[in-house]
Amino acid sequence: MATHTGQTEQPEMITEVGTGMSDEDPAEWSDAQWRERLDPDAYRILREKGTERAFTGRYWDTTTPGTYQCAGCGTELFRSEAKFNSHCGWPSFTQPSDEAAVLEHQDLSYGMSRVETVCAKCGGHLGHVFTDGPAPGGLRYCINSASIDLVED
Repeated sequence: MATHTGQTEQPEMITEVGTGMSDEDPAEWSDAQWRERLDPDAYRILREKGTERAFTGRYWDTTTPGTYQCAGCGTELFRSEAKFNSHCGWPSFTQPSDEAAVLEHQDLSYGMSRVETVCAKCGGHLGHVFTDGPAPGGLRYCINSASIDLVED
């Protein structure tokens, strides 16, 4: 699938998994295990690719220093130094803390062409990345607050 850079990659989508679940590897968690671990809003966003309404999430205007982790599996995704106010109503970042932590997939849902971002470890939907961010990179990672947890410095 296309990424914002025009590269093609094969997504490794995490979905319902059969028996032999491990509490250690989120890629092996069943739907029932995800429902036990996440509140309903986080489940809807991370596992069902939902979104929260603009200006309603807990981090859209937060300036607290720290690390933003995946709310599903705890993987470090973004640092507060990369967060900026894009005035879009969702937390926005210029880059992930580690490019390997966030995968990108083409998203053609709702009649739009966007680039979806997901946690590389658990496959949880985070949001989307757009090419209207600030210099020098020009990227805006628009992330749902319910898909991340802030660990303050």
